[in-house]
Amino acid sequence: MTTTPSNKASMRQLPLSDYELHRAAFMKKMPNNSIALFPAASELTRSNDTEYAFCQNKNFFYLSGFNEPDALLVLLKNAQGQCQSTLFSLPKDALHEIWQGRRVGQIKAVQDYGVDESFAVAEITTLLPDYLDGKSQVFFGFSDHGFAAQVFDWLKQVKGNIRQGAKTPQHLTDADPIVAELRLVKTKNELALMRQANYISGLAHQRAMQKCQVGQFEYQIEAEILHEFARHGARDPAYASIVAGGDNANILHYTNNNDVLKNKELLLIDAGAELAGYAADITRTFPVNGQFSSEQKAIYQLVLDAKNLAINAIKPGMSFAKLNTLTNAFLTQGLVDLGILAGDLSELISDNKVKDYFIHGLGHWLGLDVHDVGDYQINTDREQLRAFEVGMVMTIEPGIYIPLSDHNVDEKWRGIGVRIEDNIAVTENGFENLTVNSPQTIEDIEALMKA
Repeated sequence: MTTTPSNKASMRQLPLSDYELHRAAFMKKMPNNSIALFPAASELTRSNDTEYAFCQNKNFFYLSGFNEPDALLVLLKNAQGQCQSTLFSLPKDALHEIWQGRRVGQIKAVQDYGVDESFAVAEITTLLPDYLDGKSQVFFGFSDHGFAAQVFDWLKQVKGNIRQGAKTPQHLTDADPIVAELRLVKTKNELALMRQANYISGLAHQRAMQKCQVGQFEYQIEAEILHEFARHGARDPAYASIVAGGDNANILHYTNNNDVLKNKELLLIDAGAELAGYAADITRTFPVNGQFSSEQKAIYQLVLDAKNLAINAIKPGMSFAKLNTLTNAFLTQGLVDLGILAGDLSELISDNKVKDYFIHGLGHWLGLDVHDVGDYQINTDREQLRAFEVGMVMTIEPGIYIPLSDHNVDEKWRGIGVRIEDNIAVTENGFENLTVNSPQTIEDIEALMKA
């Protein structure tokens, strides 16, 4: 099933109600008389007094929708099970706002973000030890070592007041796996947002195909992609775009994007827009001159068929482990048919020889992060056994990579790198392909580039 979002119905941000639902879902996991702490990200200095573009802590954003640095979200559940949310954020400051831009402030934080109360960050030092005092359990992300050290400092302050009747929490719980599990299944509104991010990204991939010419630099095509993202409301890419001509496609995370595009070579583009924090992740591969060679066609069609085979098998209860078994066997047979692999088919499959040329995983979770959080339930054989559920979103991205340096194959195959990647949501009856408007058949690509 595929759905194309209309311009009228397109979504640019999640409604406040979704963030309230996210907080409520987390607080439901909290026992009575507990507290959860979620820090915002801080700005990072790029050079001297300039900063990198700000990227919010994703767990904090998932629970708050608040996009300023140095904030803190506190979720409280009292002994009777009543819940409260408190946001500490930077205060309004006329001088700072002249130089650096407007801040939300405490009044609008309550009005616009639905928290119960808000205080300036300067009050954290005073109020946090009081919030922790007497609580039985504290939730925070163990992976953030800097923030964990801060939590221990606050707990130390509580412990220092034991003689005055303070009680230190006895149980510390990692909040990261709980939030990851919640983030793994998307709401209806999150899916609508990701559908729109995919649609914008598809327009950008179309533009790249239309603008591509022999002799251009890879970064010029990257600029066309970023232009199309912004033109349709997605100011930022979800990750550093990969624009890899020729043999550069055989470098999986190639982001230099500074080589000249050559005649008779392929161009692999892995690029997706970020919209209201949510990522698209799409890869397309096409000929620089607009016409596939016979060898390029053969590899491309094999990868495309493998992608479609995997996607069509997606439904609730399916897993990456099962999809990998299906796809790896199909690609192995295809590589044997092309003479790239040789030997007994069953032995080649058993020995996983396809991994000589399909050198990464079949896909990954997608959401607020391009490689999103969520348990894959990996066993000792590194199989991802997690059964798919309705509302999960993932990428499916098979590829075949044959670098120029590979002298084990006929010269005609060398330098070809092909990856094709779509974004898929699991539905009650199967799947929805969110990647609907980016050409992928050989005929459609050549027709678009010829137009």
